[in-house]
Amino acid sequence: MLLLKNIAQVVTLRGGPVPRCGESMSELGIIKNGSILMRADRIVWIGPTKDLPVREPGVRYQTLDGMGLDLVALPGFVDSHTHPIFAGTRAEEFEMRCRGMSYQEIAESGGGIRSSVRQLRAATINQLVDRAERHFWQFLSHGTTTIEAKSGYGLSLEDELKSLQALALLRGKSRLDIVATFLGAHDVPDEYRDSREQYIHLLIEEMIPRVARDGLAQYCDVFCDDGYFTVGEARAVLLAAKEAGLGLRLHAEELSHSGGAALAAELGARSADHLEYIYERDLKGLKQAGTIATLLPGTAFSLGHTRYPPARKLIEAGVPVALATDFNPGSCYTPNMQLILSIACSQMKMSPAETITGATINGACSLGLSDRLGSIEEGKQADVVLMAVGDYREIPYFFGVNHCVVTIKKGNIVINRLEKA
Repeated sequence: MLLLKNIAQVVTLRGGPVPRCGESMSELGIIKNGSILMRADRIVWIGPTKDLPVREPGVRYQTLDGMGLDLVALPGFVDSHTHPIFAGTRAEEFEMRCRGMSYQEIAESGGGIRSSVRQLRAATINQLVDRAERHFWQFLSHGTTTIEAKSGYGLSLEDELKSLQALALLRGKSRLDIVATFLGAHDVPDEYRDSREQYIHLLIEEMIPRVARDGLAQYCDVFCDDGYFTVGEARAVLLAAKEAGLGLRLHAEELSHSGGAALAAELGARSADHLEYIYERDLKGLKQAGTIATLLPGTAFSLGHTRYPPARKLIEAGVPVALATDFNPGSCYTPNMQLILSIACSQMKMSPAETITGATINGACSLGLSDRLGSIEEGKQADVVLMAVGDYREIPYFFGVNHCVVTIKKGNIVINRLEKA
């Protein structure tokens, strides 16, 4: 048994609709001076510390006592959009952007995704696993306990399989929960630049059936945007994925208004991601389809853009909003969800409560995992993090600092910086 007690605020997010939208995104279900009791990998009791049940005779408790400490307990962050399987950084491109080149200009000159493709194709699966393991530890140390992880830097049958097989190996080695997404339609590889129809045929006829048959991914994603895949191409790929039994996700409206958000609604995609250039007319479709808007403000921040996704319009329209890092080597090289909350507050005018909801229960819902993740409730998986703040609003307010001092995954303490205090 693991007991957390005398916690200044336990942010439960229990009860309420799932996913949360509109005003319900601000309802956090906070228990002041609270306690959480965990048995094995499950939460068995939550409430005020004064109401703690009498200890069972003969049962040993491992206890973390927050008495005298300012601690806030949250559900572990659910980062529902990441690209963690890559073979090298793109620091030179970061410097190029600092000197004034745009993301699109770098891509057109042979950089961007195509640069990561060259690096990944030259790497072994063990090299990919070793690099990702180091990043996965950083996710955990910043309070993220579940990630969605995309392929997409292989862009060939062999190398996309290698990426997804690396994720399968990591699932057995890492404390993180990992939900795999096939993103073979991330870009058209160099060898198919003059015959993109052949690459789309390869995606539909070979890659998707193989990925589904081998059980290597739960979702399929497409980068539907200017210079990448058109709405028609994305529809064909996603319909093939749906027929193969994969769930649907979509990169949409990041660089321009491509029609990706409307396509996500049309196909009933679980999530439409980015949405910097979404139009007002797209909002109703997302709401009616139940598609979650996964916003990635760290990407606009990292790229030096001034246009961010219109979080307030989405929330006011009743579209459920999730937040994620977009962790990748080219446009957002951070695993720190706390920083994403800060950017969402300052640049998209989300409230601190809305950002917490977006990074927990709504992220879990976008992955189909809200029945066991994303809130602190009896019977749910014991994924809990402790932040060294006295009020949850201080997490985005006091930015650029890692507030996470304890990470608990499936009832096991995997990070404990309180011991060093």
